[in-house]
Amino acid sequence: MNRVIVTLECKECKNRNYTTTRNKRKHSDKYKMKKYCRFCQRHTDHKESK
Repeated sequence: MNRVIVTLECKECKNRNYTTTRNKRKHSDKYKMKKYCRFCQRHTDHKESK
């Protein structure tokens, strides 16, 4: 299986808000996205965590 489930964590408040899947072969590095954090109440950077 190439796709793996990953959890996205807000860089500012450290809450885990989102889950998504990524292809291990195409994206070997960790995901970084700008998403809405309901705890910070604004768009922040989210990174992949375990």
